Amino acid sequence: LRGLVEVSNVCARDCHYCGIRVSRTDVSRYRMSANEILECAATVHELGYGTIVLQAGEDHGIRRDWLAGLIRRIKLDHDLAITLSLGERDDADLLEWREAGADRYLLRFETSDRALFEKIHPARGERCIDRIEMLGRLREMGYEVGSGVMVGIPGQTYETLARDIELFRELDLDMIGIGPFVPHPDTPLGQEAEAKRRTDAIDINQVPADELLTYKVVALTRLICPDANLPSTTALSTINKANGRELGLMRGANIVMPNLTPAAYRCRYQIYPGKECFDESGSQVHVGVKRRIEAIGRVIGTGRGDSPNKRKRTVS
Repeated sequence: LRGLVEVSNVCARDCHYCGIRVSRTDVSRYRMSANEILECAATVHELGYGTIVLQAGEDHGIRRDWLAGLIRRIKLDHDLAITLSLGERDDADLLEWREAGADRYLLRFETSDRALFEKIHPARGERCIDRIEMLGRLREMGYEVGSGVMVGIPGQTYETLARDIELFRELDLDMIGIGPFVPHPDTPLGQEAEAKRRTDAIDINQVPADELLTYKVVALTRLICPDANLPSTTALSTINKANGRELGLMRGANIVMPNLTPAAYRCRYQIYPGKECFDESGSQVHVGVKRRIEAIGRVIGTGRGDSPNKRKRTVS
């Protein structure tokens, strides 16, 4: 289990699928204080988790020195493994955070199709950053590296998706996040998906954003990346609230990230609609996740939960 804390919904990017994209002026923005994040870290520790995940939009108000100090404090107080998921950042930021004690970095490459990537991720400056190259630099800095894709992005073909799975192995990833594309109605891709639904237009080359195909991609990824950590994602439990998370675990996933963001902020971090547990405390979320995992006969692991892939690479 990883304790997920969504520390900010401020974002400089205008990605076409995302509910907290910068052009959405109706979003109530927030950025948690250091003390609030430290309180969450204490909760993560008290619940017995070995890892805290600090996630945000691409918020450049999260300063390099501020976060480095926070990382050091979390390490000093609780010695948790720290995973960062903060979007595309300068190498100087990434290196200082690594030196401060951050252990892992998550950055989805989203699709191996460069043209599709640039379509759904408008460049912030003069050019799009090459996320594949950035993942390589993260590895060189000593991070445990995570990435992943969405299944069923408008414009994604089966050939592209197969190439995505091959790329997981080529990049030797330590963690791979795979979830279905869940359209947000107030985004360009959400509106495009709704328009196609209304016209009943069928594109035989378009990968469907459905539950079954997502499970298949998780299972295939487990077969070709046997030592990577694979989360059963929140998006799976969004499209199947009854047992989507459990079915993900039964098809190859081995990680769950309960959302321990304070309830006052959790409802404001809506990348897509329909996420669960908006009004529950961290302890309530934990109890529910624990019960559901144990109901399928699984035993929850303890400790940091480092990727077996990283351990194998370190030994060799």
